Amino acid sequence: MSGEPTKPKPAGEVSPAQKPASGKPGSLPEAKPSASEDIAAFVARARAMSPHAAGAKGRLVFALDATMSRQPTWDMACALQADMFREAASIGSLDIRLVYYRGFNECRATGWISDSAQLAKLMGKIDCRGGNTQIGKVLSEARREAVASGVRAVVFVGDAMEELIDDLCAKAGELGLLKVPVFMFQEGHDAVAERAFREIARLTGGAWCRFDPGAAAQLRELLRAVAAYAAGGREALLRLSKTGSGAAKLLGQMK
Repeated sequence: MSGEPTKPKPAGEVSPAQKPASGKPGSLPEAKPSASEDIAAFVARARAMSPHAAGAKGRLVFALDATMSRQPTWDMACALQADMFREAASIGSLDIRLVYYRGFNECRATGWISDSAQLAKLMGKIDCRGGNTQIGKVLSEARREAVASGVRAVVFVGDAMEELIDDLCAKAGELGLLKVPVFMFQEGHDAVAERAFREIARLTGGAWCRFDPGAAAQLRELLRAVAAYAAGGREALLRLSKTGSGAAKLLGQMK
């Protein structure tokens, strides 16, 4: 399908996409919940979803904005991605498909990766480059993979949105019909991005959560929680509540 990331031939290698989407988004007055409230809301939303069978292999699309402003968070995600595999390994297993965009009209997707060292090596070779957001391509790629090979969840980490929000909502609605939740993790306080991210999460049955710039601990908790959901659903999150991690403690407080 034109204008979307394409699956590479060899697993673990990347392949380019085509043309970007752009437009004038709307605006929203800034809301300022605390980071702990954001994370608690995410965990509560994930807990309410239908569980997957324990022990089954989960598939997670891990999407990142790799434009120039994202380098610090990209480096942080490189360091934290192994935690997702470790969390899932205690439940079943996890395959991750990395999707990222950067530069001028560049959006790439890897094959399915089941080894954290392989993903870390791949991510370590990628540098961030200036360019506009291409979230629409991420959603299209997630939909294609959901139909072709099954996807349990999508994670997106970014700080901006520069596309037509109605177009993104249409793509998000398709994922919602396929019962693929999108978890939108926003760095910073951009009001336009927040409006779009919240709506994408709502339409897919996922969740929106803000984390502070440079807050590795916050992002770690979020990624571990969504990996648990991808591998084992609600029951996995309930078991996670017994590990003593920050996200687990929040989950234990939910009624």
